Amino acid sequence: LRAAGLLRPPGAVPRTGAARRTHCGSGQRPVGCGAALPAGPDLRHFLRAAAAGQPGLARELPPEPGSSPGAPKVYLETYGCQMNISDTEIAWTILQKNGYARTKELDEADVVLLVTCSVREKAEQAIWNRLQHLKALKARRPQARGPLRIGILGCMAERLKEEILHREKLVDVVAGPDAYRDLPRLLAVAESGQQAANVLLSLDETYADILPVQTSAGGTTAFVSIMRGCDNMCSYCIVPFTRGRERSRPIASILQEVRMLSDQGVKEVTLLGQNVNSFRDLSEMQFQSMAAPGLSRGFSTVYKTKPGGLRFAHLLDQVSRIDPEMRIRFTSPHPKDFPDEASVLQLIQERHNICKQLHLPAQSGSTQVLAAMRRGYTREAYLELVHHVRDSIPGVSLSSDFIAGFCGETEEDHQQTVSLLQEVRYNVGFLFAYSMRQKTRAHHRLQDDVPADVKKRRLEQLIATFREEAARANTALVGQAQLVLVEGPSKRSASELCGRNDGNIKVIFPDSELEDAADCGAPGRAQPGDYVMVKITSASSQTLRGVPLYRTTLSHAAASH
Repeated sequence: LRAAGLLRPPGAVPRTGAARRTHCGSGQRPVGCGAALPAGPDLRHFLRAAAAGQPGLARELPPEPGSSPGAPKVYLETYGCQMNISDTEIAWTILQKNGYARTKELDEADVVLLVTCSVREKAEQAIWNRLQHLKALKARRPQARGPLRIGILGCMAERLKEEILHREKLVDVVAGPDAYRDLPRLLAVAESGQQAANVLLSLDETYADILPVQTSAGGTTAFVSIMRGCDNMCSYCIVPFTRGRERSRPIASILQEVRMLSDQGVKEVTLLGQNVNSFRDLSEMQFQSMAAPGLSRGFSTVYKTKPGGLRFAHLLDQVSRIDPEMRIRFTSPHPKDFPDEASVLQLIQERHNICKQLHLPAQSGSTQVLAAMRRGYTREAYLELVHHVRDSIPGVSLSSDFIAGFCGETEEDHQQTVSLLQEVRYNVGFLFAYSMRQKTRAHHRLQDDVPADVKKRRLEQLIATFREEAARANTALVGQAQLVLVEGPSKRSASELCGRNDGNIKVIFPDSELEDAADCGAPGRAQPGDYVMVKITSASSQTLRGVPLYRTTLSHAAASH
C-alpha cells in the first residue's frame, strides 16, 4: 500500500476535490487517527442552506428517501468481475436510501455511474471508449434538464483518479471501492458544478451493514460479498492496490443477508471475495484467539501466518445450513488455502447444497513463471492439490485462470502450461494475455518482454487446448442425469430453457410439460428457480444439451441420488 500511497484509517474523514492521501507504510493505524469523530453537518447540509439563502448558488439536491417523486434518476453500468456486480448493488442500495431512483434507460438518466475494472488494459480502454459516447450524450442534453453527471466507480477510479478527472473534464465524480458510502455527498458537490473524488482505501470497510438490493435478472441467483481486498501480492496483480488489504465481514451480517435472499426465493448464492478461503472474522473478542489453519502442502505466502478469527470453513458450514434448497458456491479461492485436513473440502463432499465445483487459479504451468509471479507454489505442488481435491470430492468440476506471455515466459514455459491444461482437463477456463499494470511488482521489477504477437499466438493455443480438453471432460457427462437450476429462456431459442448444473456448466433443454417428482403435483412447465433433472445427450466445450426428465427439489434429488 505504500507503493500505492493509498490508505484510509478507520474514522478518518474523506475529502473531495484535490487529491489527499494518507501514507501508512506499515499498514497500521496512524496514532490519533482511530478515534471516531462526533457526528455533525456534512457538505449536503451547507449546500442545502446555501441554496435556500441564495437562489442559483446551488441546484436542488437529491430528496431524502420517501420524498418527492421527481427524484434524480441514476443509470448504472457494470464492467469486469463478479465483485463489481456486488459493488454495483451496494452503490445502488446507498443511493436508493438517499432519494435516488433507478432507470434502465440511458437517455432518462440524471446521473450515469460506471463501475469499472483495472485488471487488464483492455478493460480500461472499454471505459475510455464509453466515456466518449457519454460525452456526446452530455453535450446534447437539454439545458432545462440540468447537466448530466457522470461518475467513475471502482478499481479504475482508484488507479487513475488524476487522469480521469483531468482528461477532457468529462467526469464529475470519482469514487474508489471503499468510498461508496460517500457517493451521495460526492454527487451533491457535483451538483454545485465542482468535480468530486474520494479514492482513499480503508482498513476496515466491508459494507457489512448494507444489505444490497439485488439486481440479477430473475432473482434466481445472487452474489454475497464476504470480504474485500487481497494480501497475496502476486507480482502481476493490481488488486491489492485498487482494493486494499484483506478484511472480512462479520459472519453474522453475512448470514443475515443470505437469510434475506432465501426469504426472497433466491436459489443460488455465490460467496464472493478476492481470496475467500483466507476469510477471517475478527469481529468479536472470542474469535481472536483461534489458531491459524495450515497451508496446502508445498505452498507458501509472502506474509506471515495470521492467527485468530473464525475461518471460511465455519462460514461455509453456517451458510449451507440456512436453506437446504439453496445452492452455495464461492469464488475466488487461492490454492494455498486448501490444507490436507481442510474441512472445506469435507463440507463440499458432505453437503448436498454446496456445489461440487472449485475454482483453482493456476495462472501458469511453469514453476519458473509461477516463481516470477510470486504465486507461492510449484507445478508439482499444484498438481498434488488437484489430485487431493479429486480424491476428496468425486466428480468435482474444476475451473482455472491462466495468463499467457507473462514476463520472461519462454516457449518451454508456455508448453508446460499447455501440458497442465491437458493433464488437469478443466471444465471451465478463463484465459488472457498478460497486461502490465502500473504499481505492481512486475511493473517495478520485471520486463514485459514477450512480444504482443507471441502473446496472441500463445493465448490462442491455450484456448484451443482448453476447449479440446473441456469438450472431452463434458462429453463424459453424456448419458448421465444432471440436476439443473433453471435461469430462464435460452438466448437463442424461446422454445428452450437454460440453466446450470452443479458444476456450473450451462445446460440447454426443451421447454416442455414436466411431472413434479418431489410432491406428485400436476404437470407443468419449469420456471426460473426450479430444479429440473436433465439427461445429457450432447456436449461441447462450454455447453451441455439434454432432455428434461422431471421437476424436483434439491433435497429430493440428493436423497434419491
